[in-house]
Amino acid sequence: MDLALLDALQRDASPTNQQLAADLRISPPTCLRRVQRLRAAGLIEREVALLSPDRLAALLGHGLQAVVEISLDRQDNASLDAFEARVAVDDAVQQCWRVSPGPDFVLVVAMRDMPAYLALAQRLFTADANVRNVKAFFSVKRVKFEPRVPIALPG
Repeated sequence: MDLALLDALQRDASPTNQQLAADLRISPPTCLRRVQRLRAAGLIEREVALLSPDRLAALLGHGLQAVVEISLDRQDNASLDAFEARVAVDDAVQQCWRVSPGPDFVLVVAMRDMPAYLALAQRLFTADANVRNVKAFFSVKRVKFEPRVPIALPG
């Protein structure tokens, strides 16, 4: 039942507890208790609204998104942790992945325009003497975006 709850919530977290319980054919108190336990266990980190970039573009402009590969000169734990800490607090960085082999990090970044990207590059990459190589790939079209973690439900 917990896996079914997690699967349902990551598809759409907006239903009320009563709606969710009815969809999963459990009682509302049981549903609420299980969801609270899943939150307390850290399986549900947070609930957010996913915005439509295409519709938001009418208000804010299309913006610029990029996937950026970063290679560092030094890969000791302190250097890797320091880079992670710096990019993790930057609002333009949507995702940060430590990867292997190849570059040390892959970032997904979003900003208003190219001058904003240049400011980001200066702030996060150029100013860091440990950054050896930066390779940016600018998005021309988003084909798929799915934050859902696949959960294989029994039976």
